[in-house]
Amino acid sequence: MYVKAKKALGQHFLKDPKIAKRIVDSLELSDLDKSGGIDVIEVGPGTGVLTQFLAVDPDINLKLAEIDSESVEYLKIHYPALEESLYEADFLRMKLEDIFDGEFVVIGNFPYNISSQIFFKVLDYRSRIPQVVGMVQKEVAERLASNPGKKAYGILSVLLQAWYSIEYLFTVDENEFIPPPKVKSAVIRLKRNSRESLGCDESLFKAVVKTSFNQRRKTIRNSLKPLIGGLELPDSYLFAKRPEQLSVEEFVELTKIVDSLKQS
Repeated sequence: MYVKAKKALGQHFLKDPKIAKRIVDSLELSDLDKSGGIDVIEVGPGTGVLTQFLAVDPDINLKLAEIDSESVEYLKIHYPALEESLYEADFLRMKLEDIFDGEFVVIGNFPYNISSQIFFKVLDYRSRIPQVVGMVQKEVAERLASNPGKKAYGILSVLLQAWYSIEYLFTVDENEFIPPPKVKSAVIRLKRNSRESLGCDESLFKAVVKTSFNQRRKTIRNSLKPLIGGLELPDSYLFAKRPEQLSVEEFVELTKIVDSLKQS
């Protein structure tokens, strides 16, 4: 059975099993509790290039989330033992708490058109997801792993780095896919850090980060005007900086200042 890659689903099938094995091996399962096995969900398995290595690991309890019905039929034929663990569903709409009782790991060759949305969903389940390994567009990988002060540093960099340590692992060339994408890809690994709380209003933190980067060429003093209106800002070095210059901790401090202003 042949599965045709569908542009509308952002499908580009990895063809080199060596690279697939390298992606799977990027999971650091030794850090996790293996008693009873480690729950793992693969997002967008397609034709099973990663699945073939995940399925044979005795420590992994594997689930598959695939929206493409043609790929689902392919996987049922080639991986019949996984049929009960295969969900024909949109990962972004899945209620993962109904599938997993405790922690679970996320892995996949993420479709380019929804990769950012996948990471926002990871944030929603951050208390349950200790690790993520994913292949995304190179530009997205650079953005997620970027440090403050870099051009690539942005909204998702801050929101994810608040809760995860992020590593850019390796680059994958366009010609390793069918069909070849127009951009290079990269594999990244997210590992949950020890932070249990931001110490500020989390909803406001998100709003401050997003509002700041919506006008990233302006200083914080000017970019936050839509959020604080005509409120008078206190004297702080933070307001003279641009958003890409602020660390996660500085955004937390900025959020506390904004919160106190709004409550005064």
